[in-house]
Amino acid sequence: MARNPWIGLTADAWALGLEASWVIGLRTLKLAAGGAAATAEADLMVREKIAAGLALQTKALTGGLGASPAAAAAKTLSHYRRKVRANRRRLSKP
Repeated sequence: MARNPWIGLTADAWALGLEASWVIGLRTLKLAAGGAAATAEADLMVREKIAAGLALQTKALTGGLGASPAAAAAKTLSHYRRKVRANRRRLSKP
């Protein structure tokens, strides 16, 4: 019996959503504090989102996401998970 790749992808997407929610909370706290750090965080957030989207689009246009829909979904989740994880680590530092 063949394994359904979408089951694992669903779990990966759920985990990414949880981690992204954590980052949203951390960023909200930083932005609510105001000041230069909040301005820098807002600027960084926008630049990172644009860069991540363009990088993923480039991967898609050059065939870097794989040949199947499941492979494309897995690589897309991996792409964004690295970005979200890096932000969680950065924002969690005291």
